[in-house]
Amino acid sequence: MHDEIDAYLQHLTVIRGLSEKTVEAYGSDLLFFRDFMTELGGNLASVDEHTLFLYLVHLRRKGLKNTSLARNLSSLRGFFDHLVQERVLTGSPAALLDSPKLSRRLPDVLSRDEVTALLARPDTSDRLGFRDRTMLELLYACGLRVSELVSMTAQDFDPQTGLMRVLGKGSKERFVPLHDGAVGFLLDYLRRWRPLFGPKCDEAFLNRSGLGLSRQGVWKMIRRYALEAGISRTVSPHTLRHSFATHLLEGGADLRTVQILLGHSDIMATEIYTHVQSARMIALHRKFHPRA
Repeated sequence: MHDEIDAYLQHLTVIRGLSEKTVEAYGSDLLFFRDFMTELGGNLASVDEHTLFLYLVHLRRKGLKNTSLARNLSSLRGFFDHLVQERVLTGSPAALLDSPKLSRRLPDVLSRDEVTALLARPDTSDRLGFRDRTMLELLYACGLRVSELVSMTAQDFDPQTGLMRVLGKGSKERFVPLHDGAVGFLLDYLRRWRPLFGPKCDEAFLNRSGLGLSRQGVWKMIRRYALEAGISRTVSPHTLRHSFATHLLEGGADLRTVQILLGHSDIMATEIYTHVQSARMIALHRKFHPRA
C-alpha cells in the first residue's frame, strides 16, 4: 500500500495543489491506516466496508473524537476515490460509510466596539506600534489568515485599484479590496516605517532583525493588545477573520461574496456564518412585516 499512498500524496501536491500541511495530514492518516492493515495481515485488495468500520472502531478505542474520526474517513475516501479513478480498484469501500455527526461550533467574534478598542491599542508613534496597527487593520479589513498576512509582500498591494493580492491555501490566489483607512496605514508603513527595520527579505512585515514575522509572533502580539483593550477571552488572528465575515453579513453582504473574500473553495466552509444571516432575517421580518 506504500506505493499507492505515495502516488496519491504526489497527486494532491502536483495536480490538486494542496498545501504542504494538508498533504502531511492526509499522509499521516493514510500511513496510520496502512499500519492497521499490516497488523490485520490484509492488503489493499482485501479492504471492504467492514474493514473500514473496524478501523473506525479501532480509532474510537484510541480516544479519537468525532472531528478526528471524520478527518480520517475523509482521507480514506479521497484515497480510495483516487484508486478508482486510476483503475487500481473497481469501487470505493468507503463510499457508503457515513461520517460521524459533528457539532457546529459557532465562531467566536468580537463586537464592533471591541474591534475598535483593539485597533486603538498599538502606539503608532514608533515603528513597532505602527507595524502592529497596520497588521491589525489588514487582518480585519481583508479577513486574512495569519499565514497569508506574514507571507505578503509590498508588491501584493496595488494602490491604483486598492486591491490586495492574497495567496491562500493551496497557492490559490484571490484579490480583496481595502477600505481607505487600511490603505492609508499600509502605504504609510511601506513608505515610511518598513525601511527603518533594515529589510533583509521581501515580506512586508518584519521583526526587529529585518526578517519576516512568524505566525506565533503575530498571535502573541494580538493577544497582548486584546488584554490591554480589556478583552479577557482568547483572541487570535482567526478571531479577526471571523469578525470580518460576521460584520459583513450583519451589514447585508451575501454569503457568496463573503465566500470569495475569505478564499473558501467550498460554500460549505462559509455556511458556519449563516446564523448571522438568520438573525438578520428575523430582525428584518419583525421590523417590516405588517403583522410582526
